[in-house]
Formats: sequence, structure tokens, C-alpha cells
Amino acid sequence: MTKTALLKIEDKEYPLPIMVGTEGEKAVDTRTLRATSGHVAYDQGYGNTGSCASQITYLDGDNGILRHRGYPIDQLAHHSDYVETAYLVIYGELPNATQRKEFGLLLRKNAAVETQMQKILEGFPTNASPMAMLSAMVSALPAYYPQLATNNFEKDLKGFDQAAAIAISKIRTIVAMIYRYQHGLPYIFPKQELPFCENFLHMMFSEPYQDYMAVPEVAKALNLVLLLHADHEQNCSTSTVRMVGSSASNLFTSISAGICALAGPLHGGANVAVMHMLQSIHDEGDDGSRFIAAAKSGSKSNRLMGFGHAVYRNFDPRARIIGDACDTVLKRLGIDDPLLRIAKHLEEAALRDDYFVSRKLYPNVDFYSGIIMRAIGIPMNMFTTLFAIGRTPGYIANWREVAADPKGRIYRPRQVYFGPPKRDYVPMARRG
Repeated sequence: MTKTALLKIEDKEYPLPIMVGTEGEKAVDTRTLRATSGHVAYDQGYGNTGSCASQITYLDGDNGILRHRGYPIDQLAHHSDYVETAYLVIYGELPNATQRKEFGLLLRKNAAVETQMQKILEGFPTNASPMAMLSAMVSALPAYYPQLATNNFEKDLKGFDQAAAIAISKIRTIVAMIYRYQHGLPYIFPKQELPFCENFLHMMFSEPYQDYMAVPEVAKALNLVLLLHADHEQNCSTSTVRMVGSSASNLFTSISAGICALAGPLHGGANVAVMHMLQSIHDEGDDGSRFIAAAKSGSKSNRLMGFGHAVYRNFDPRARIIGDACDTVLKRLGIDDPLLRIAKHLEEAALRDDYFVSRKLYPNVDFYSGIIMRAIGIPMNMFTTLFAIGRTPGYIANWREVAADPKGRIYRPRQVYFGPPKRDYVPMARRG
């Protein structure tokens, strides 16, 4: 029998079904609450609202668990790569050798960006926000692939495989083009023989007569950064993709909306805030000790960025993985980054300080990802665009769940109105 919760409003009771997920997550189903009682559930920011039932990612913030389609993130990070993980997130299973080859071929075939789209990019000021440029370029894709972006779920799902490959591959190429355009460099075309991450680095850093050859550790580090961002349950930008997609908007339009949400400093820009913090500490000649003391005193100007998370109340499992990778990459490249030393000191000091431990303020993935990207040569204003490349498989998988749900409905949250009550219009002449 389905278990129920009982809600009592004044003298009347309303039974509400209890949903139980695969990992034992429980939810009170309030979908009929307004129809039966005239009430809505108020939850500002949806922090305690399950907006969908999904099969993609399981996240347990209290215990520091993150799994994609059942696979723990640490196993994927150590044994998989970004493209294979992207396939898993989108299609639900790890690919066999044939599927992996076909998926890789589809990505390579769809890597180049049409010449006409280059003109769109060149219409932007060179100092424009890379995320604004990226979202605009992605929102233009339906104009170039109208057969894959009909705004009809049934039709768009028929071309889903190609649309997914276009999104993953072209977003990577567009990011490289944005970098080169802003630096006054000629575009570098993708090479079909190169793996995904090596191809991106080739398009970013090659010279007209000298190809950039990534050392294995650098390509592996980029793979890791992208893989660790592939999906993260119903975060701000992913839920934006689902909301826009629920109106039957096509995949590209929905992803573009997600990129806009990701651009915010409280979401995709968090690793930039960490780098600014570390640089500020370094410029002041501090090793982090004075900064931690000020942060504990409640100083808003000394907020410890990269610690704590909206959902994790334990270690972000991605932070351990990327923190270890930082040491390996910088050592291989012969880089002695003072910001890494400060970051390590901050982490060690905070983890043994009751002030931070009692508040469960542990490092998150943003704490070290910026240091790795800086070592690779990615400028700080491009950090969030790499987050967008990484997160694209999650956007795609979530859009597909919305589009393929026969019982789906357009997302339409309710509100509790606190504005003025009804009042009559007063003509201008009588307003005094």
C-alpha cells in the first residue's frame, strides 16, 4: 500500500501520498493540494521541493555522495573520461566499444561551426562577457538546424542523437572561438583525429603554423574538470533547462537558458570568486591565517569562498578528487603557484577549526578547479564557459527526460501574493 502523510488545515484533513526514491529519499506528493484544499506549499527558492522525478543523478549532501546513473563520482573520475561519462549521463548506461566509437565519431563530425555563425560572434565587442556570447551563439543554433529544433517533442526526439552531439561538440568549439576572438587571434579549426579535450586545447592555443600539443597530464586534468561538472542534480541552471524545456522549447534554446543561469556569480562563477579571494590574500602578504581570523569574526569582506555548498553538509566528493589533481598538474608543468599553497593552508586550517567544522563548511569543487584551469592557461573570464562545456551532458539528459515524459506538463510554480488588495483606477487629473 502507498503510505500517506496527513495534512490538517483547520478542522479538515488531507491525505497526501508519500513517494520513496531508489535510495530511500522520501517526498510528500503535494500535486493535488491546491485542487483539494485551496492551498499551495510555500517553499522560497524551491530548496525543499522536488520539482521532478529523475533517473540521472543521485546526490546525498549530508553524506557527501554523488552518483551518475548509479556510478560513484570517484569511480568515474578515476576510470572514465569526459566523453564516456557524457554518454552515461545522457543515455543511462556506459557505452560498449561500438557505442563509444559511434558517439565519438558523431562528436567529431559536428565539431565545426558554420562560417555564418562566426559573423554573429564578431558582432560582439571584444570585451563582452564570454558567457553572454556563448548563450547567444547557442540560442542561434535552432536557426542553423531547424530540422532538429522544431519545438515539438515528438519531432525533436527523433533527431535527438545528432542534436545532443551538436550541443556538446559545438559548445566546446564556440568557447575556443570566443577566446581567440577576444584575443585578436584567427580561429583554429577542429581536428577530427584528436580526442575531445586535446581538440579543445588545440583550438584554444594553437598558432597558425604551430599546433599546440597538450602534455598528457594537462589533457587529463581538463578531462577531469569537465567530468566533475557533467551533472549535479537539480541545480539552478539544470532546473532552468527543464523549466524552459517544459514549454516544448527545443534542446538548443533550453541549453541557452541554462547557460544564462549558470553565468551568475552564485552558480557558475563561484570558482572565479575563489581565485579573487586567493589573489587578494596573496597580495596582502598573508598565508591565509589573518584571513581566516577575519572570516570567523563575521567580516563580510573576508568571506571564505569555495567552502560550504547549498546541498553538501559534508565534503563535496568532487573537491577531494580535484584537490589531488592540482598537485599532479602543477608539478608536471613545473608551476609553483603561491595560490595553491594558500589554498592548501586555508583548507588545513579550516578543517581543524571548530568554527568551520561545526558549521560544516568543507571545501567544494570550486575551491581548486580555478587553480587547475589557471595552470592550463585558461584566463579567469573564461572559467565559467568551461563549466558550461562540462555541464552540457546534464542539460541534455534533463531536457530529454522532460521531452520524453508522456505525463509531463509545463512548469508553472504558484506564488503567495502580498501586494495591494483590489483598488480602483484614479485618472491622472485627480491624482494631485
